[in-house]
Amino acid sequence: MDPMLTLVGALMLVISIVLSPLSSRVGLPVLLIFLVVGMMMGKDGPGGIEFDDFQLSFLVANLALGVILLDGGMRTRAETFRVGLRPALILATVGVAMTALGAAVVAWLVFDLHWMTALLVGSIISSTDAAAVFSLLQGRGLHLNERVSATLEIESGSNDPMAIFLTLMMVTLIGSNGDHAIQDSLILLLKQFSIGGAGGIIGGYLIAELANRIRLTPSLYPLLVGAAGISVFSAINALGGSGFLAIYLSGVVIGNRDVRMMPMILQVHDGLAWLAQLCLFLILGLLVNPSDLLPLAGSGLVLALALIFVIRPITVLATIWPFGFNARELGFISWVGLRGAVPIVLALFPIIANLPEAQVVFHAAFFIVLVSLLVQGTTLTPLARLLRLEIPTDGEPYRRLPLDAPATGDHELMLFPLRGKNWETPRLLGQLRFPKNTAVAGVFRNRVCLQPKADLKVSSGDMVAMFATPDVLKELGKSLSGREAPRYLADRTFFGDFVLNGDALLGDVEQVYGIEFKELSPEMSLAECFAKRTKGHPVIGDKVVLGPVTLVARDTRADQVTKVGLKMDA
Repeated sequence: MDPMLTLVGALMLVISIVLSPLSSRVGLPVLLIFLVVGMMMGKDGPGGIEFDDFQLSFLVANLALGVILLDGGMRTRAETFRVGLRPALILATVGVAMTALGAAVVAWLVFDLHWMTALLVGSIISSTDAAAVFSLLQGRGLHLNERVSATLEIESGSNDPMAIFLTLMMVTLIGSNGDHAIQDSLILLLKQFSIGGAGGIIGGYLIAELANRIRLTPSLYPLLVGAAGISVFSAINALGGSGFLAIYLSGVVIGNRDVRMMPMILQVHDGLAWLAQLCLFLILGLLVNPSDLLPLAGSGLVLALALIFVIRPITVLATIWPFGFNARELGFISWVGLRGAVPIVLALFPIIANLPEAQVVFHAAFFIVLVSLLVQGTTLTPLARLLRLEIPTDGEPYRRLPLDAPATGDHELMLFPLRGKNWETPRLLGQLRFPKNTAVAGVFRNRVCLQPKADLKVSSGDMVAMFATPDVLKELGKSLSGREAPRYLADRTFFGDFVLNGDALLGDVEQVYGIEFKELSPEMSLAECFAKRTKGHPVIGDKVVLGPVTLVARDTRADQVTKVGLKMDA
């Protein structure tokens, strides 16, 4: 092996990682930085590397996407499927087809392509990208309301089969006489969804059982899950199903079961997902020379902007408006039609198949991805805050360490740093209220471990170590939270000064607070008000305005609002 090759590859990784802080300072998506670094190291850049191995790129890209989808799946809570599954599946199927058709019309007009090649371009850029969505939603500190985040995450993790089906159908139609192509493509679509869906769920259960039944060195559990996940991905691909859908669903199953060493698995897979994204976008960047994009810049910009401002919004409004989304939520979902690695990977199909105008198709897809990451990726966080789609969050532990001993059950060691104004005034440890079945393991101050005595005063800068189970993490986070939040996300500002039970009746609220709800029956409960307004799937942060009062969903359980905040208009 050429040592210069490994040196250049390692330096590309180092440069990308060193530049990644620009993502938060400048507002650029970190994936765009990786992509640009790859392009700069290519033939037209200072790196001068000539790289055109499309077969190797295709292999690396598929494996990297598998790792990213497995990590994203493990972080998707099963509860989110109750509000996001149906709209996400509509977007992932009908929405992808509508996007492909709309993009094909624009591509046919601006690129002067044959209508079949235009349909191929539309198919390639029709799906949102899981790597981009997971990176931007999970890596920017955004905590969106569950209806929006669930829909976006499930859509991006499940829309690849439809895009692959459309792309392969068009590649087959263009590369052959068309005999039986449509029939074969429909069979392919059925196999992609059925084998991929069933195989992913079964594979997830098998991986979880395997991890729980064998005793390994703790550091081997993340590797076991990763290797088993790639095995499921490869096996489903070999059977003709969608490996992308399979590995995402496997991750969902694993992440929502009690799996040994799960916090460590998630921690290691976070690093693996970042490495996969680095390698993926660097190698895809190497494939493209900026000089090849310039002739397509004008037409590509028209297609990209049409996709962002016209095609995606029309698709979203036409498909998911019946599911109880408000205008702000529909607007944000319309904007987060991020294109990333998947369209570039799909654009490799026509090159591998030696189709005419394959290079034009590839460069057009690449240019559209650049525009999408630049325009949508840089504005996602400000737009979410402008539309007030964020919700208050509980404090997350700095570190979670599984104990992995039978006597400890599900208990973990969790480290909580005390920060913010809540902890500027010292407070006695014995006066803090913690959930049941938890215990303070120690308090760290200036690198010294202090005994957790009731008369010990803790304040900002201390680190509290707790023994606790995952099911009380939310409650524990509230007790030890000290994060500085924007004023509009402060607890009282967001939820109001009064907390009511979801089963409280409107009539009782009228009597206690001296207000009158003329438009609703006094026998209706607060939870029923939310169910009526949200079509049965309320989430935290939902609001119901009743005259001078605003009700805010504070806590939910199984499609039922259990706690309600009450805000009185000034």
